Amino acid sequence: MATTERKPLLLDFEKPLAELTNRIEQIRQLAEENGVDVSGEIRKLETRAMQLREEIFSTLSPSQRLQVARHPRRPSTLDYIQAITDEWMELHGDRGGYDDPALVGGVARLGGQPVVILGHQKGRDTKDNVARNFGMASPGGYRKAMRLMEHANKFAMPIITFIDTPGAWAGVEAEHQGQGEAIAYNLREMFSLDVPILCTVIGEGGSGGALGVGVGDRLMMFEHAVYTVATPEACAAILWKDAGKAPQAAVALKIISHDLKNLGIIDQILPEPLGGAHSDPLEAANTLKSALLDNLEELNRFTPSERRQLRYEKFRRIGVFTEMAHS
Repeated sequence: MATTERKPLLLDFEKPLAELTNRIEQIRQLAEENGVDVSGEIRKLETRAMQLREEIFSTLSPSQRLQVARHPRRPSTLDYIQAITDEWMELHGDRGGYDDPALVGGVARLGGQPVVILGHQKGRDTKDNVARNFGMASPGGYRKAMRLMEHANKFAMPIITFIDTPGAWAGVEAEHQGQGEAIAYNLREMFSLDVPILCTVIGEGGSGGALGVGVGDRLMMFEHAVYTVATPEACAAILWKDAGKAPQAAVALKIISHDLKNLGIIDQILPEPLGGAHSDPLEAANTLKSALLDNLEELNRFTPSERRQLRYEKFRRIGVFTEMAHS
C-alpha cells in the first residue's frame, strides 16, 4: 500500500479544514523565520483543527459519504489484500474465454489460514479506471468469481469478498454475454457453499453488481462506505427526471452504514480513521483484518450445514415489514 507523500485531493466539505491547516503551516513557517516562539498558539489551532475534522466527519450527509466512498485514493481491493495477507497469488480467467480486470481474485493466507479473496477493483487514475471499467464487472467477471468460490469450496477454504462498484457493467455487450444470468447464478450458488463467506463493502456497493459477490454469512461495511439498490444519480433520474436531485435520493435510499445496520441489512460497521479510510489506509486495513479474523474464528465453529441454514435465515429476515391499516 503506497505511503508516498502526495498532494491531498480535497472534497468540498473539507475546504474549511484545509484552510485552517494551511494557516497553521504559514504561522509555523513565519515563526521559524523570525525566531519567535508561538508553540502555544499553534497547539490551540491544531486542537481546533482536530475538533473541526471530528465535527465534519461526524455529521456527513449521505451524499457527502458517497463522495468519501468514491474518493480516488480510497483503498481498493488489491490495496487491502496487499496489507492484510501473508501470501497472495492472483488467479485469472473464467474458463470461458474472459478475464475481467474489474473483478480480481486469488488464493491467499490470512492469519496463517488459506483463504480465497476476490473483489471489485477500481483504477487509481483515468487510464487505470478505463482499463478496469471503473470497477463495473462484466458477466465474465462474475463467472470468474464463481469459479474461484467453487475452488474455495472444494478445498475447504473460507471465502472473503470485497465490494466496491457503482454497479455491474450495463453495456449491450454485457447483456449479450448474459449479465443477469451470471449474477443470478452467483446468488443461488453462494447460498449452497459449505465454507464460511465474509463480505465487506469497502467503498461503493451498487445494485446487482454488489450482490453478485455479496451473499455471505457476515456482511460488514466500512463506516463511510455506501450500499444501495441504485446510485443516487440514477434514482433521481428515474424518479424525478433530474440527476441534480441525487442528494435528495441519497437520503431516501438509506445508503449509509448506520441506516443499513438499523434495517438489518448489514451485520457490522467497521470504523474508519478520522478523515476516511484514505487518510490512513494502514489503520483501515488493520481494522478490516481484525474483523475478518474474529468473524472467521466464530464461523469456523459451525458445521457446513449449520452455516448454510444460518445464511438462509439471515437473508430471509431482510425486507420484513409491517403494514398498518389507515382509517
